[in-house]
Amino acid sequence: MLRRAREAWASFASRRPATAQFVVFFLLSNGVTVLQLALMPAFKWVFGMTSLVDTTFQAFPVGSNMDGSPFYIFDYAAGPLPDGGGGLAYFLAVQITLAIAQVINFFAQRNVTFKSNSSVGRAAFWYVIAYIVITFAAGALQGLYKAPIYTLLMDTWGWGSTGETVADFVTMIINAALSFWVFFPIFRVIFKRVPEDEATATAPTTPSTAAPERTGD
Repeated sequence: MLRRAREAWASFASRRPATAQFVVFFLLSNGVTVLQLALMPAFKWVFGMTSLVDTTFQAFPVGSNMDGSPFYIFDYAAGPLPDGGGGLAYFLAVQITLAIAQVINFFAQRNVTFKSNSSVGRAAFWYVIAYIVITFAAGALQGLYKAPIYTLLMDTWGWGSTGETVADFVTMIINAALSFWVFFPIFRVIFKRVPEDEATATAPTTPSTAAPERTGD
């Protein structure tokens, strides 16, 4: 049965390579998302036992909120959620989780999904640029939905610590969904695969080391 499944997949991939590529990308991305869902609450719990939770982290003001206060791309007010913003503890938990997940995602997608044989350094450079841009965009969006989600689940619905855990999952899934739809077209650009015959044609020619044919004396 396993052999038949492999043959069916190989046939499908040969007929619809772009669709097959997207399926593999989808499966790997979901695996990375599961890893994020496990890591983020763990880091948040560890950092939450330190004074970092009471340390405000606000960076990159871009305009104002409706009440006239500055709107920060990264806005983590001091104090535990939902009354506070989780402080520097929450920021570090999110960013360390995302950094670990994206390093794994980079190599998994490059080697498995796209089977790229282009320059690792060049791909990594553009990947980091894209990651920074997406991190800023995700940070700005989180400033809009993070507090309402935690307040709804922990206070309004009265779920307490259970609501906090569910809110952790919801916010991380939103981050993962944003990365999923943005990174796929980026990966198709930076993870190129040079055809084997082209790679052979452009490879430097090695001088022959065979001994010259001897002629008669």
